[in-house]
Amino acid sequence: MNGPLDPSLLAAPMLAGLLVLMSHVPLGREVLKRGVVFVDLAVAQIAGLGVIAAHALGWEPSGWRVQAAAFGAALAGAWLLSQIERRWPRLAEPLIGVSFVLAASLAALVSAHDPHGGEHLRDLLVGQILWVNWPQVAGLGLVTGAALLAWRALEGRRWGFYPVLALCVTASVQVVGVWLVFASLILPALAVGRLRAASAWAVGLGLGAFGYATGLALSAWRDWPAGAVIVLMLALGALIGARIIALSRND
Repeated sequence: MNGPLDPSLLAAPMLAGLLVLMSHVPLGREVLKRGVVFVDLAVAQIAGLGVIAAHALGWEPSGWRVQAAAFGAALAGAWLLSQIERRWPRLAEPLIGVSFVLAASLAALVSAHDPHGGEHLRDLLVGQILWVNWPQVAGLGLVTGAALLAWRALEGRRWGFYPVLALCVTASVQVVGVWLVFASLILPALAVGRLRAASAWAVGLGLGAFGYATGLALSAWRDWPAGAVIVLMLALGALIGARIIALSRND
């Protein structure tokens, strides 16, 4: 899209990014607190495996069966990872990483004979946020609202984290892709780790919004891959934010 930038074209993608951040910033803080940094990456890949399997079965991409397959896979994966964290806390991180690799390998095998398998795998990783539509945004908004209410009700209960994470990741991975799910969960949370919960959510949301806004604008202007550019801008925003927070605290 080299030429004049029409901001209206980026309204739906930007709102989708904000909705992802609204749930991922508080969940990201919980991920860092638990020390299971790659859990969202694994759950996102497992949810994606459900989507890939549904595509291989010929199910309608926007149909309820695909959503049920994605959420069922994510919920099963989240339960498995919760058991790993509970039973083998010292081995949790490497075992979660192994779960991600296994899910990615299974997705590659399932899609091997699908003529559009390579495209589905790429979309699963990098997403297609520039092409998100308003019905997708509305669906993501409903899921985000439900997830935030559930998190508020279940926060502090150790078992409550995983089903909420599975719900959020199932919705977001189909809109923004695995890379952005991980970046949205971890990078803002890293930047605001020293802040209290209430201010951390607001500041993290602001830093994430900077990443999505600048990334979308650069992607549309220069015709660069949106997911990759947004990840880089989220990283830049997190670095700037962390530095400002450190200076304000005289660290």
